[in-house]
Amino acid sequence: MQIGFVGTGTMGTPIAACLIRAGHALSVHDRRPEATEALCAAGATRADSLVAAAREAEIVFTSLPGPAEFEAATLQAQTGILAGLQPGTVLVDLTTNAPPTIARVHEACRGRGIDLMDAPVSGRPPAMTVMVGGDAAAFARCRPLFEIIAANVFHVGPSGAGVTAKLVTQYLGYTAFIASLEGMLIAAKAGIDLDVLARIVPVSAGQSRTFDNIPRGVFPRSFAAGGTLDIVAKDVALACQLARDVGAPATLGAIASDLYQRAQAQGWGQEGFPVVARVLEAMAGVELRPDRGGEA
Repeated sequence: MQIGFVGTGTMGTPIAACLIRAGHALSVHDRRPEATEALCAAGATRADSLVAAAREAEIVFTSLPGPAEFEAATLQAQTGILAGLQPGTVLVDLTTNAPPTIARVHEACRGRGIDLMDAPVSGRPPAMTVMVGGDAAAFARCRPLFEIIAANVFHVGPSGAGVTAKLVTQYLGYTAFIASLEGMLIAAKAGIDLDVLARIVPVSAGQSRTFDNIPRGVFPRSFAAGGTLDIVAKDVALACQLARDVGAPATLGAIASDLYQRAQAQGWGQEGFPVVARVLEAMAGVELRPDRGGEA
C-alpha cells in the first residue's frame, strides 16, 4: 500500500519503520528534513512538502506534537495534507489531540470525501496500544495497518472517541503519578525506608505503572522516562479542558496540571516528566533519595 507519513519524530519514526518492514511504500515528511534520514535509508521516499506526502497516498498517517500542529498541517489552503489527498482516502492521526480540533478537521475531511481516524497511541511500537475513533468501515480498512504497529487495537467509537479515550488514560496515569510522589514524600518525612516502600507499593493498593518511574527515575535523580515533561503537561491540560467541556469534575487533574506547569516554568520541559518531583520536593523540604533515609 502507498502510505504518506507526516511527523517522523520520537514516535513517528519507529511507527513508520514498522510499516516499511511490513512491505508498505512510504512517502515521509517532517519539517526537519534530517528527521526523515533513517526512514529513507530503510526504503522510504522523502517528500519535500505536506502535499507531496499525501498526493499519491491511499492512507496518510500524522504523528505531530499537538492539536495546533495537526490542524495547521491538515488545513493549510493549497499546501496542507487535505490539499493532496483524493476522495476515498483515509487520514489517520496518531497525535494526542483535542476533541474540538478533531471535530473541525473531521468536517473538512467529510466535505472532501476523506475519512479521518483519530488514533492516538500509548506505549512503543509494535507492542503499543492504539485507540481509534471514526467510521467503522474505515476502521476495518485500516485495521491491518494498526495491527502492524500495535499489539492492542481498540475501535472506541465515532470520530473523536479515540482521542477522548487517550486523554482519559493520560489523566489517570499522570494524576496518579503526582499522588504517588506525595505518598512517597509523606513516607520520607515520616522516616520510612523509601527503598522498602518502593518494593511494597507495586504489590499493594498503591500500584500503578507510573509509580514505577519513582524508583527508576526519581531515586537516581536521572528523571528519565518515555515522555518529556512538555508532552505530559500538554496532555494533562487537554484532559482537564475535556473535563470542563463535558461538565465533569477534574479536581485532582487541575492540581496535577498546575504542578506540571510549575515544573515547565523552571525550564525542565525537555526532561523526563518525573522531574516534576523536584517541585513537590521543594514544597516538602526533602528529596526522594532512599540512601538518605528520608532526610533532606
